[in-house]
Amino acid sequence: MTNVTIEPAKPAKADRAFDAFEHAAQRAEGRSVGSVEGASLEDVRAAIDLDRFRVRSALDRVIVSEGCEDGLDDLAETGCLQVVFPEVHAMIGFGDGEWRHKDVWKHTKQVVRQAESRLEIRWSALFHDIGKIKTRSIAPDGTVHFLGHAEVGTRMFDKLERRLAFFSRSDDEALRRTVRFLILHHLRANQYDRGWTDSAVRRFAREMGPHLHDLFCLSRADITTKRPEKKRRGLSQLDELQDRIAVLAAEDAKLPPLPSGVGNAIMAAFGLKPSRRVGEIKFALERAIEAGALEERLPSAAYVLFAYDHAQDFGLSAHDANLGAIEAARHELAHAGYDARFEADAVLDDTEQPCGAP
Repeated sequence: MTNVTIEPAKPAKADRAFDAFEHAAQRAEGRSVGSVEGASLEDVRAAIDLDRFRVRSALDRVIVSEGCEDGLDDLAETGCLQVVFPEVHAMIGFGDGEWRHKDVWKHTKQVVRQAESRLEIRWSALFHDIGKIKTRSIAPDGTVHFLGHAEVGTRMFDKLERRLAFFSRSDDEALRRTVRFLILHHLRANQYDRGWTDSAVRRFAREMGPHLHDLFCLSRADITTKRPEKKRRGLSQLDELQDRIAVLAAEDAKLPPLPSGVGNAIMAAFGLKPSRRVGEIKFALERAIEAGALEERLPSAAYVLFAYDHAQDFGLSAHDANLGAIEAARHELAHAGYDARFEADAVLDDTEQPCGAP
């Protein structure tokens, strides 16, 4: 427990706040620390106004240290946390409806401690559940829900950054984007189950893109249950998803997204001759696959129908199509058991992408 002496009515003094942040950093690093004078609201604001990046540097040391929980508690005890991150401070004593956690704050601190000691993961861990404060609802049966808390938390992070500009330096842009992305998507990997198709797994990996490894790191840290079997099951599901992604990626590296013969099928359906135009249509189909609008390596008939249903997008005329070939393609898919309906909507922008499973 930190010995804190709070003497109100003193004029704002940035040094008091800097000392409090340094005290928290040293405590997180396991150094022997003495008492520290509590920092007032005005003190912390003065410190941020004077040198916000000195404050950020001390906070970086807190969250990446082995004793990060002690450091975070120190920030709360000296009053710094409430001033700098009221969104985080609000989690103290805020129940999440689970018997294993007295409050969301304790869960958050555990996630930070369990996370890989990198700034991207630790900052994401600190903020990943801030949206729970504004989204808690209780069902008639007493079940607690936090519907949409990832999206709400992401907007809260945006507002927080506009207020503090802690990640505003040009060399922090990648860090800010990663933290924001992980807050928005922190539920995705833990929603996996074996019912996901290979296409869903591919889509998940594609949508997570360069943040995939970081997301898995955060997802593992987010499992804080005290029940051994539940923890084992959660980690096992993440392992399975990660393994499936690796296997599919290896397969995809060997196989082209379009089946052989699709060019001939397109020429027959649209009355085209071998030409650059056929290559452009195939390239557009590959782009549609990358965007998640349809699956890869389906029968050629599926891509013929997709091009026909979106003829204008492909620079084709549905009126000039060989209707016999189109009907034959529909029959082929139906006979093979494929659903001839395809999603036409592109992958959502990561600024407001939903957190549901693919």
